[in-house]
Amino acid sequence: MTDPAKIMQVIEDQRTFFKEGHTRNLKTRVMYLKGFLREISLREKDIMKALQADLGKSDGEAYMTEISLVREEIRYFIKNTYKLSRTKRVKTPLAHFPSASRIEYHPYGGVLLISPWNYPFQLTFAPLVGAVAAGNTVIIKPSEDSPATTQVMKEIVESCFPPELVALFDGDVEVSRTLLEEKFDFIFFTGSTGVGKIIMEKAAAHLTPVCLELGGKSPCIVDETARIETAARRIAWGKFLNAGQTCVAPDYVVAHESIVEELLEALKRNMALFYTEKAEHYADYPKIINQRHFDRLSELLSQSKIYAGGERQVEEQKISPTLLYPVQGDEPIMAGEIFGPLLPIMTYKTREEAEEIVHRHPTPLALYLFSESKSFQTELLSNLSFGGGCINDVVVHLANANLPFGGIGQSGMGSYHGKKSFQTFSHERALLKKSALIDTPFRYHRYPNQLKILKKVMG
Repeated sequence: MTDPAKIMQVIEDQRTFFKEGHTRNLKTRVMYLKGFLREISLREKDIMKALQADLGKSDGEAYMTEISLVREEIRYFIKNTYKLSRTKRVKTPLAHFPSASRIEYHPYGGVLLISPWNYPFQLTFAPLVGAVAAGNTVIIKPSEDSPATTQVMKEIVESCFPPELVALFDGDVEVSRTLLEEKFDFIFFTGSTGVGKIIMEKAAAHLTPVCLELGGKSPCIVDETARIETAARRIAWGKFLNAGQTCVAPDYVVAHESIVEELLEALKRNMALFYTEKAEHYADYPKIINQRHFDRLSELLSQSKIYAGGERQVEEQKISPTLLYPVQGDEPIMAGEIFGPLLPIMTYKTREEAEEIVHRHPTPLALYLFSESKSFQTELLSNLSFGGGCINDVVVHLANANLPFGGIGQSGMGSYHGKKSFQTFSHERALLKKSALIDTPFRYHRYPNQLKILKKVMG
């Protein structure tokens, strides 16, 4: 485990590095990002090998869901950091004449970035890119459950950044506790809602702002107008990606009762097409991260009615893609986020009934809707709150750097990706510059007819 004294020394070194202004130069920030991109390209095979060791991901899945997204984020900031950093001039009310107003983007300072195990490469390095581009120093604490990927990331960080700018500390929960006792200027956390509450409590002691990327039960609603085969193909892909261990995976499906049987059969066909009939023995199908999660999912499986799938490979901790049907709202599988390859299917008759099913759970990180009816889309989306989502697709909204990604309520606070990352890791500093040559006397006390003049000028 990392020595606490070493952690304290690096934190202090980063504070000094920031105060001395080493992160302010935009050219230097972009230079580091270019080196970062280059190193990731050179270490691509090592990254894939590590993700295979930790999660059983295939090279294709590792590239699509982790490496490519980080590369895209880096390229975005290499291209846009100068533009995003520009001072923004804004209008000034006449009452403040003669003056000019502007917004400056100023880095917070020292950032603590705590990342999870399910997409360990992407969910560590994507926010890191925004934090560095905005001019911060960063301490990274990855999950102890993905040690192979952590080791590769540590090597990449040490080859691309001086520790005064970016440092990565591995280790168990004690390392996280040590870090959370320290004062940072901003904390970025991705993980469970339960741990998110602890992060927020620790941050409150220092009044540290936070961005929490959490999870929840993300619904997928399929109405009677949906193109069933396309919907089934996309739902199966998004749900069973990374063996369901995805924060924005469809957690459950709410299908119109008139098409549920057709949807079930289409889902079953696509599951077999993607993963073969025995997915739990398929080499490129990811595993459940550890024994604790495998046992938790196995218990949920034993308490549910299986429509298709349900096979387990105990030695390798694999559970095949599984459809659960019929499912009622009070079953254990609906009590919390599943985070595994188990997909409950529920039915509804009316739009109001579908909305009520969604409202039974805390505000989700994502919502997916498959429908060809514009009126249904408009009414349902207007009545439901969620972090982000897709119409007629799943998951892919987070791959667009032009869209902010984040939750609401129990699914998180704050957002990132692309421009939003720069804003998240920057303080918007307001400045009003006024001429000293002219001074409007009516704002001062005891000026004759002050109230009358103020109403005319200020409205």
